[in-house]
Amino acid sequence: MANVVTSNNKSSRMLTVRETSHLLHIHPNTLRRWSQYGIIRAYRIGPRGDRRFKPEDVAALFEEREGSPADKRGQEDAKR
Repeated sequence: MANVVTSNNKSSRMLTVRETSHLLHIHPNTLRRWSQYGIIRAYRIGPRGDRRFKPEDVAALFEEREGSPADKRGQEDAKR
């Protein structure tokens, strides 16, 4: 598995496309497109250029998506 050293000198496991798309509840192709458009940062590793994602980047995107107006509308509708 690929590891990356963070600023606080702890090793953090990088997430695969499959793991990240599962956490975000999106299709893997959507995640690939988001990384292409710069919505989430992907790190390319190995000779094939496989994408890996930092857990903290995924958490930040998840928090951003949870706070979006569309999600808040859905939460308000669920309360009714």
